[in-house]
Amino acid sequence: MQKILICTLIFIALCSFTEAKGDDTISNKDSIVMSYTAGEIVIQSFKRNDNISQLPISATVLSEQILRERNISSVKDFSGFIPNLFIPDYGSKMTSPAYIRGIGSRINAPSVGLYVDGVPYFDRSTFDITMEDVDRIEVLRGPQGTIYGRNTMGGIINVYTKSPFKYQETNIGLSAANYNTYYANASHYGKISNNFGYALSGNYMHTGGYITNHYTGKRANPMDAASARMRLSWRANPGLFLHLTSAYEYSDQDGYPYAQYTDSINKIKNVNYNSPSYFRRNMSTTGLNIQYTTEDIRFNSQSSFQYFDGEQGLDQDFTSADNFYVVFNQRQRMYSQEFNLKSLGERDYEWLFGAFGFYQDYGTNNNIQFIPQDSLNLQDIDTPSTGFALFHQSVFNNLFTKGLSLTLGIRYDWEQIKAHTLINGVNKHDIYNTIRNQRDKDTYSQVTPKIALQYTFANKDIVYASITKGYKSGGFNNTAQLEEDRTFAPEHSWSYELGTKASCLDNLIYTDISLFYIRWNDQQISQTQPDGRGFILRNAGRSKSKGVEANLHINALENLSFQLSYGYTHARFKEYDDKKGNDYAGKYLPMVPSNTFSAAVNYSIKMKNKSIIDKIVFNGQYTGLGKLYWREDNLAKQPFYGMLNGRLSFVRDNLSFDVWAKNILDEKYISYYFKSGKQSYAQQGRPFECGINLNLKF
Repeated sequence: MQKILICTLIFIALCSFTEAKGDDTISNKDSIVMSYTAGEIVIQSFKRNDNISQLPISATVLSEQILRERNISSVKDFSGFIPNLFIPDYGSKMTSPAYIRGIGSRINAPSVGLYVDGVPYFDRSTFDITMEDVDRIEVLRGPQGTIYGRNTMGGIINVYTKSPFKYQETNIGLSAANYNTYYANASHYGKISNNFGYALSGNYMHTGGYITNHYTGKRANPMDAASARMRLSWRANPGLFLHLTSAYEYSDQDGYPYAQYTDSINKIKNVNYNSPSYFRRNMSTTGLNIQYTTEDIRFNSQSSFQYFDGEQGLDQDFTSADNFYVVFNQRQRMYSQEFNLKSLGERDYEWLFGAFGFYQDYGTNNNIQFIPQDSLNLQDIDTPSTGFALFHQSVFNNLFTKGLSLTLGIRYDWEQIKAHTLINGVNKHDIYNTIRNQRDKDTYSQVTPKIALQYTFANKDIVYASITKGYKSGGFNNTAQLEEDRTFAPEHSWSYELGTKASCLDNLIYTDISLFYIRWNDQQISQTQPDGRGFILRNAGRSKSKGVEANLHINALENLSFQLSYGYTHARFKEYDDKKGNDYAGKYLPMVPSNTFSAAVNYSIKMKNKSIIDKIVFNGQYTGLGKLYWREDNLAKQPFYGMLNGRLSFVRDNLSFDVWAKNILDEKYISYYFKSGKQSYAQQGRPFECGINLNLKF
């Protein structure tokens, strides 16, 4: 760590010395940085004013072009590509557990937040959305609770869709790939006048699945999915903007291609179960953003509503035997409102004030059928929650000397969770027996501060250091079999970060590097129920995580560029007794890859004879991650693995034809693992895939 830090400081000093040549150099460098973010515009969001490359935050920004070049269609495709981010493929859209720097959650509320156009997505079952009509995506690593609050202890993913004020075009896309995969999308962005714009889009996808269920002889994971999105943007007067967004998604998939797995030899058997397993989801999300701007301030109001319902059917023994089958229904109605007021312009003192409130009505029905006993366990659970927060951030620029900035932030969160649990047993004679009828209520509150010190050189390169407190509220294990497991406590963390963002050699090289150290108490860990069926959350004692992240962009030639990213995380338990007589102190945290690595090359050839095509664009990537341990005992693990992907595009005016492939070398790996009872189960990773895309823009 010390050697890396010394090298980092030397690098930034050399770059700053060689680049401090006047305003022309600074302007050129800014345009290069923008090419890695969102084209030629300054990146701004609902919460922030600034170009993210000038903020004391470890972040990765994915432009529309990068998403297209790497065939990124969901958040699960981020694994390996973004340093220290891991999102395993759960087997359906029901949950997408995200981990950043070792912080994440397999069940219950996520520890990494997701916002789409300022709308918060609070439930893990809403994370796996269609990445269509996206202008850019920001992934901020490290606690973001001061500004974003709830569920952002590990970081946040911000998704921004296209604005009709920036785009006026029509797009049509068709794709076909192996495993009977087909995709079609259409979108239109237009303006009725200079003050009113609209965007409409829709898409449909079918895949036949890539894993065979040997019991039925059919694919275990086919899926049909469709989505639509609308956006209306109105400039009511020069300072008043209103943006209304609404999206709907439907998916129907036969998921969960799980098979028995042997931990000791890292061997997975064939998928072989007899009862159909599926997940169906309806989801609707609507947001209204009102923005009023003067020369000095900007006021924002973000109103949001999200509804989803999902149904899961699961052969929970995953064998050809009839043991027990589960039907799980979930439904959510979530309302949120945020107001914030912030200063504008470059000044020695910048500020932000905000208030946030939400109400979430969440309910589940879990019907477990014990087939040999001809009995049922009916679980009906409602867990409404309410919360509000007040937050503030001050930035003192040119403190004591030009270029030195101090950021101070603070947030107060209050949350109340209620739970009504009704569990009935039904025997083969249809006689009901009430097992539990219980009501609970708990309240949590927390103050989370942040402090960051940043120095900006004359050429806009920066070095920074920050200290941030992370927090995640507690809750209820509503189906806990033991009363002592009924609740779990909040978890807290302190995160320390040191980083730099710099370019040199006349913008030939652009890099950002960060070092982090995290210590946290009462980490919420997923464990199996005493009878081995189902999961609950328990609190670990103390944990620590430390590591490094680095991104490197090299503009070798006008038509040739390279991108490299690397993340290393060393995360272990310091104190953890699982209450079963097992002491996991010194063990690695589960679901946390030690290494994430990505390398990409982009090369374009402009054709001299443009009668057929204008240019050919090649993009190749290699992504890898591992090793990672699946459980606290560190017995089951996934060694480091890597995948080679490629794409070749032929472009003529507004028409492009792409040939692409993923996992070209057909690397074998495990994408998800869990244990139920005494048996381990796993899901095979995605095999070699290839396809073609046809895109027309006019």
